[in-house]
Amino acid sequence: MLTLPPAAARALHLAAQGLLTPPRRKATKSDVLDTIRRMAQLQIDTIHVVARSPYLVLFSRLGDFPPRWLDEHLAEARLFEYWSHEACFLPIEQFGLMRYKMLDPSGMGWKYAAEWHEQNRPEIERLLARIRDEGPVRSADFAREDGVKGNGWWDRKPEKRHLEVLFTTGDLMVSERRNLQRVYDVRERVLPDWDDTRDLPPRDAVLPALLDYTCRALGVVRADWVADYYRLPRRSYRAELERLAEAGDLIPVQIDDWKEPAYVHRSLDALLPAAAADTLRSTVTTLLSPFDPVVWDRRRASTLFGFDYTIECYTPEHKRRYGYFCLPVLHRGRLVGRVDAKAHRTLGTFELKAVHVEPGVRFGAGLAADVAKAVKKLAAWHGTPEVTVAHAPPALVQAFART
Repeated sequence: MLTLPPAAARALHLAAQGLLTPPRRKATKSDVLDTIRRMAQLQIDTIHVVARSPYLVLFSRLGDFPPRWLDEHLAEARLFEYWSHEACFLPIEQFGLMRYKMLDPSGMGWKYAAEWHEQNRPEIERLLARIRDEGPVRSADFAREDGVKGNGWWDRKPEKRHLEVLFTTGDLMVSERRNLQRVYDVRERVLPDWDDTRDLPPRDAVLPALLDYTCRALGVVRADWVADYYRLPRRSYRAELERLAEAGDLIPVQIDDWKEPAYVHRSLDALLPAAAADTLRSTVTTLLSPFDPVVWDRRRASTLFGFDYTIECYTPEHKRRYGYFCLPVLHRGRLVGRVDAKAHRTLGTFELKAVHVEPGVRFGAGLAADVAKAVKKLAAWHGTPEVTVAHAPPALVQAFART
């Protein structure tokens, strides 16, 4: 069995995620779809302190690109939305894998309001029929900004929850997003060629397919990491990983200092000689979204990078350690710090409220120059080219002064 150092495990993971080398050319629209396929899914979050998370995750891998390309892929049904890790954009070829949850959402917990569905079934069915007859709607169509109760169909506020139920059951899909607001339409118009009887994969093929997507996206996997990626039932998947290894889809490896068995996905086979020789290294420096797959599993990020990361935007301000929306800093295969940033779009400024350096990281001139360059690129993409720094290591402040 091949033995790999931890640095090689990190490099293989970043290779799988599209973060091994910087982009060599200007991104194209198809690159957006390819990048999502590589990650298997793209988590949706609407916090807008800097670019919204889906766009930021793509920028970290592609560099400068027009955000509308993501929206266009959704409107063209090359992507669809559903509950996977959380609310995510998924490549349309995964629709059949999610379809079983739609047909029986009873095990989805808070994501499916079963009691509400049962209590309001007639109204929900009428709403579905109305959309089928009259066309797509937004949840905002049900809200009255003046607070006055009207007499029309759309004045009934419970319809917002009705839409969410119909989305979870797969009767409605998100046909597009307008300013990131969902536009709902009936499934048969969004995917007119889909037929459950003909197209639904065998039920026993779903878990192996999801495991393969997970292992391909992570590059290096352990049995205790698998459940989180698609929010599968929390248990060990060692037996399933062993079967994938026996089939040649995974390559068993030993990672120095890891007690748990590890596996490398077959798609990274060509990189294994360099990994074994400890010469495989990421050359990327970029800022990551808090909802990036590299950091969304706290235990995995801790094991791979020694990086203890918690999203603090949902934490009361007085309990935050680092900031509301801190962006992890990836530098040449290591997570070296986190940046509390805010894009002031009307002012054209990108504010670094604070830059927190990880313990043991020496923030010298080379690291500072790479991080400053990455921040400047990110700021320019936001349309906020002027970077202001409140609290940061002196070397980084000096690097900005030189750029």
